[in-house]
Amino acid sequence: MDSDSVRGVDRRRLLGWSGLAAAGVVAAGASSLVGAQPGRADSAPTDDDPIPPDTLPGGAYDRYVAKLAAEGKFSGVVLLAHQGRTVLSRSYGMADEEKGIANHEGTAFSLSSAGKPFYAVAILQLAQQGKMKLSDTVGTHLEGFAKEIAEQVTIHHLLSGTSGLDSPDEDVQRVFQSRDEVHEYYEQRARQAKLVGVPGVPDTAHAEAEVTISALVVEAVTGKTYWDYVQENIFKRCGMTGSAFYTRPQWLTDEHIAHPYMTLADGSVVDAVRNLDKSSPDPNVLGKNPGRAFIDAPGDGGFATAPDLVRFARALGDGTVLDRPWADVLTAAKIPHGPASFGAYGIPVSIVNGQWMYQRAGGNPGVSANWDIYPYTGWVGVILGNCDGVPLQEMIGQEMQAITGAPAGGGSGG
Repeated sequence: MDSDSVRGVDRRRLLGWSGLAAAGVVAAGASSLVGAQPGRADSAPTDDDPIPPDTLPGGAYDRYVAKLAAEGKFSGVVLLAHQGRTVLSRSYGMADEEKGIANHEGTAFSLSSAGKPFYAVAILQLAQQGKMKLSDTVGTHLEGFAKEIAEQVTIHHLLSGTSGLDSPDEDVQRVFQSRDEVHEYYEQRARQAKLVGVPGVPDTAHAEAEVTISALVVEAVTGKTYWDYVQENIFKRCGMTGSAFYTRPQWLTDEHIAHPYMTLADGSVVDAVRNLDKSSPDPNVLGKNPGRAFIDAPGDGGFATAPDLVRFARALGDGTVLDRPWADVLTAAKIPHGPASFGAYGIPVSIVNGQWMYQRAGGNPGVSANWDIYPYTGWVGVILGNCDGVPLQEMIGQEMQAITGAPAGGGSGG
């Protein structure tokens, strides 16, 4: 449900299909280092691998994020974990200014497109179980699609972003009132998608219909809503107890969910979920307000805490959510995007300083999210923000430099 455009260089390398869009700057509160919290990343025995000094408390990355927060450019949580053990955890700003609730490690943030890999994991779980094949066409599982889509577009095309589909414009002003209303709207929008390219041929465009159709396939095969399937088969299996596809009423009442603070054209800042009549002036997300969604579209979004994303990362590598060969199918490079950056299934992957990095980012008004997995060394980096103007691309570069030693903003090329 977020924009598929992004500012800045190396768009493909950094975001793939993430749809990151960050708007103007809002003030962040004072920093706080959070101790043990519900949902804290599980501790694990240390190993003999040296911990890069730039990742430690007081190190270069910690100082960089603290400076951003002091300048009013970041409100949220950053977390660095090695082999499941938290190395650095910092929380800044307010989750809910009206109620005086500060962000902390157990705060759940809107993921926007950073939650899209869940649909790819769900599809591969079903393929692993023999309930479907990646070579199946859309028409194998779903009725009512145009003949050329039903017969030519495969599950592989949907997951790899090579479907050739083009989605109709989204009604960003609509305020949804129920899960059923959200599901009906996005299913109808997906069914209105047009085949404008050749399935299997890489393109720079990414159709949101690919995400929704994939979620509809999950529903057709399992008989469950996409949201319920992911909650049970991904979040629950990973121990992601602070993560869910929360609804707008929960967003307003649950004190562990961060509110998005959106900057308006006059420079004022509002709580987006409490001001549904207000819209973002940022051209990348023009007219949007994430609070208008009752629940995120099937295949998209969700909410997660930083430690829960560490758990998800570890679960991808230890067979918890996918047998290891199928996890390799998820992350294997499929579409070249640059000298050392590729598209996988819903996850951009890059070679950074001689090692793989799996990554997904997302953004909406008042929302910024990113998680990075470094499978060779067991590092995971998480950035979750709830204000406009977060320099997410720069933050990812600084995190990458701290972990791998690669120059910030470099590594994989464009």
